[in-house]
Amino acid sequence: MAVSHASFTVQSDRRPTFHDVTPQVEEALARSGIKNGILVVYSQHTTCSVLIQEASDDVDYWGTELLMQDLVTVLEGLVPTCRTEGQYHHPGPKHIAAAAGRNEHPSWSLNTDAHLRSVILGRSQSVPVVDGAMMLGDFGRIYFADFDQVRARERTVRVQIVGE
Repeated sequence: MAVSHASFTVQSDRRPTFHDVTPQVEEALARSGIKNGILVVYSQHTTCSVLIQEASDDVDYWGTELLMQDLVTVLEGLVPTCRTEGQYHHPGPKHIAAAAGRNEHPSWSLNTDAHLRSVILGRSQSVPVVDGAMMLGDFGRIYFADFDQVRARERTVRVQIVGE
């Protein structure tokens, strides 16, 4: 049994961002040499998710695929974007003080909506690997989603493959 690990980065924006990371994951699988097993794509960031969905050929003015924008609209109804201090219980005064100790701007903590959205959608996806190919179906794509809207930053996508 072999184990392979790979990682790469994507750049978020100050709005929900979705990255089709299927090509990078396929490349990690090819480099691993594993032909049969299981592949996990994981986000170490607590405001991000990994999704499997079909590609939407159309995009909005910001370049967001329409299916992903529909997802944002649905999530906005479930978990409204945090716009004011006190809208959610988190962050509390202890968290704000701790953030200041890490040289973080206090407004960066107003991302409770992103944390909740990530919990709802999950931070990883597992994909079977058969004969060196991911079993995503005819239209399946792997997306890395960043729901944090308080600042743009570089995010790490992790891939772990176990098999033979």
